[in-house]
Amino acid sequence: MKKEIDVSKHELVPKHEIISEKEKEELIRRYGSLKNFPRIYTTDPQVKILNAKPGDVIKITRFNEVTGESVYYRVVVEGEG
Repeated sequence: MKKEIDVSKHELVPKHEIISEKEKEELIRRYGSLKNFPRIYTTDPQVKILNAKPGDVIKITRFNEVTGESVYYRVVVEGEG
């Protein structure tokens, strides 16, 4: 019997969330086309957990004791990365 592991619960995995369409539009206005954003593949475990689709934007919030909170964005794309 294969046991599924929920990687999102691991302490080293930062918070991942799908942003709203309104937030996505604001990012595009601020930074330009989504083609300029880093990608995250549909095969990524976090993308699967969130049930994200190509074109969605994932907000990744990381915490570091030295620099504090940092936010990164990734665009979901088809692929096997």
